[in-house]
Amino acid sequence: MNADLKQKITAMISNHKIGTLATIRDNRPYSRFMLFFHEELTLYCATNKNTHKMQDIHANPRVHILLGMDAVDFHKPYVEMEAEASFEDNSDLKQKFWNAKLSEWMKSPEDPDYLLLKLTPSIIRYFESAGSDPEVWER
Repeated sequence: MNADLKQKITAMISNHKIGTLATIRDNRPYSRFMLFFHEELTLYCATNKNTHKMQDIHANPRVHILLGMDAVDFHKPYVEMEAEASFEDNSDLKQKFWNAKLSEWMKSPEDPDYLLLKLTPSIIRYFESAGSDPEVWER
């Protein structure tokens, strides 16, 4: 992988924590806003074990993620990511990625319903700005 591209992607996902996660439900895309964390290029999201997205991912683990850009400036970088979703119940990772904002959905990092989605990218398209040609990273 081009080290410069990896650095640009890592900087972008480090600075944009809110994005969309799309799953497939009944052969149709279903998107929701999520809070994203990362280690290198692997993304993590906190979720409750009893959500519809869990059912969606069990049926089809392929997901799509959008991170970056905002309504104020369309000339900022963003990424489109195709990834394989899996479930992570590691207590160290759950503690590491715990955020007080998550308490609206889970009581604490020890909540038995708290689970992490691990999103392992297969393709990342990095755009410098809206309308630009993407730089593409593939696993």
